[in-house]
Amino acid sequence: MKTVTEFPHQVTEYPDVPIVMSDGCRLSARVWMPEGVEKTPAPVILEHLPYRKRDGTIVRDQYTHPWFAGHGYICIRTDMRGNGDSDGLMIDEYTDQELQDAVEVIEWAAKQPWCNGNVGMMGISWGGFNGLQVAALAPKSLKAVITLCSTVDRYADDIHYKGGCLLGENFGWAANMLAYSSRPPDPNIVGARWKEMWLARLENLELMTSKWLYHQHRDDYWKHGSICEDYSTIKAAVLSIGGWHDGYRNTVSNLVENLSAPVKGIVGPWIHKYPHYAGPAPAIGFLQEAKRWWDQWLMEENTGVENDPDYRVYLMDSIRPKRWLDVRPGRWIKEHKWPSKNIKFKKLFLGINGTLNNLETIFSVPISSPQDCGSAAGEYFPFAFSNELPDDQRCDDAVSVCFDSDLLSAPLDIVGATNVNLSLSLDKPQGMIVVRLCDLRPDGSSSLITYGCLNLTHRDSFEQPSSIPLNSVLEIELKLDQAAYHIPINHKLRIAISTSYWPTLWPSQEQTEIKLSAGRIELPVRPLADGDEIIFEAAEGAPAWAASELRAANYERTSYSDPETGLSHIKIFCDNGENEDSDHGLISGSWMEENWSIHPEDSTSASVSSNWEHTGGRAGEMWRTHVISKMTSDKINFFVTAVVTAYENEKLIFRREYKNEILRNLV
Repeated sequence: MKTVTEFPHQVTEYPDVPIVMSDGCRLSARVWMPEGVEKTPAPVILEHLPYRKRDGTIVRDQYTHPWFAGHGYICIRTDMRGNGDSDGLMIDEYTDQELQDAVEVIEWAAKQPWCNGNVGMMGISWGGFNGLQVAALAPKSLKAVITLCSTVDRYADDIHYKGGCLLGENFGWAANMLAYSSRPPDPNIVGARWKEMWLARLENLELMTSKWLYHQHRDDYWKHGSICEDYSTIKAAVLSIGGWHDGYRNTVSNLVENLSAPVKGIVGPWIHKYPHYAGPAPAIGFLQEAKRWWDQWLMEENTGVENDPDYRVYLMDSIRPKRWLDVRPGRWIKEHKWPSKNIKFKKLFLGINGTLNNLETIFSVPISSPQDCGSAAGEYFPFAFSNELPDDQRCDDAVSVCFDSDLLSAPLDIVGATNVNLSLSLDKPQGMIVVRLCDLRPDGSSSLITYGCLNLTHRDSFEQPSSIPLNSVLEIELKLDQAAYHIPINHKLRIAISTSYWPTLWPSQEQTEIKLSAGRIELPVRPLADGDEIIFEAAEGAPAWAASELRAANYERTSYSDPETGLSHIKIFCDNGENEDSDHGLISGSWMEENWSIHPEDSTSASVSSNWEHTGGRAGEMWRTHVISKMTSDKINFFVTAVVTAYENEKLIFRREYKNEILRNLV
């Protein structure tokens, strides 16, 4: 990424601008202001997050907001209530209160003498979500949104449930947020009341794992904030960006296909990061692309964005699977309209003896995977620039039922979502099915292209699931996640089907056996791309955050099987390091350890524990929070526990235990 030090405008930064909500709650905002706005008002770009502007998102904020401000935009980065340096309490994600606060900030900004009345919202993940959700409320001054790594469907395609299956990351994310929200504000911002605010937060911490487990089906809780319920509510212009190595692979396509407001989409080869510094490379000039969007809709300049292709995506080349890649080979392609008439669906049928061909056949194949199938999946949401990507699939293929094509006589470009239809029966009233599309390479390796899953009790409805009639043939339809992948000549396609996918998916209530009798897939095939069909500007950003490293970051992931217990273990250790801000001296650090274990023959043996520690403060006034969370289950219940402790200068000042038992309901 190129560092830019000279801009058209000088920038003044304000570390704490108070914005008072209608109920009296004070939100703290960090504001970057370009020179001259007193005489010539400018548009505002808002990012509204729980992630602590003072230390949590400071790395990416420094790359991004000063750059926009240097090009004439007022950037406002608010701490949501109950987080960072803002007053109040946070009880959940995407609440009415959160969204209303954002609307009030927009209205406040638009009325300021330095604002031209036009506001945009931008954000990745949480900020990408609430940007869309606020846009659905249609505040008058919100003219444009840039949403990255987000979703349109909080139930079916988020971090909690997927295809009606409980995601393991539902626990992981809740444990993360419990630890994250346990931290105090900065005394240099809020003054002497910092400890009072801290203790109030600790006393009111929500164990979100339990809250989310109380909503196992698609009810009103999940419909709230799911803009797919009514796409027409969004009037602001939307630029949607995602990454093929992120968990949110379907959002860009969904938005481009369904919004009536102006919309464009970009998908690169990236993990869960902003694309001007994301990996794997190639990064793109995201800030320049964003500026074109803002200039069009907030400055009312004709930048040509309306003529951009609807869908710009990175077509990934076949490579030997690896847990991390600095560079992902491929090329940029474009579709002026999406869905595209260039995409033709190629039918292939599952056949006898594990074949995948043009002949429709009926067969009988049992599928009952060991519970630790899925170990090669990688992280559901890769965050680290380290070994979190899908590995060689052969170990999971070996415990799945696989259907392989002949060697390809011509290469294929797969762009879009693969449709899967299966005829099957079960020996239990519940169970799941997981379908992976893989690239079998001449070197023998198996690369994951995309996958999909379905809780079979949710086959007809996510809202009203039903038990499965035993030994009755069911006709199942599911879509695999969106993909853009080039398969060369002399490779094979593989469909791998399993009944488990740990730890991505929490196991079914009991071991099941599926009898598969027929199936077909429909591959979205695009005419071959010869090379890059579009070219983005090179990535650039403002100077990096100035800080002293007190402890280096480190990431480790290990998998092993215990010969005494028979348990399969995945252990993740992520040390985010510790740093001291060179400007205001705030020290911040954290580390996390997760342990996932399961017995291959026992779905009720699944267990996960999380250990989080955050540290911060300044010399003479240091604090530390420690959060231990755990989840297990049997056939009837989920069991969730947590312990939160907080220390001031290593003196224990707070301890709280959580313990919940939640009835399983066809999940």
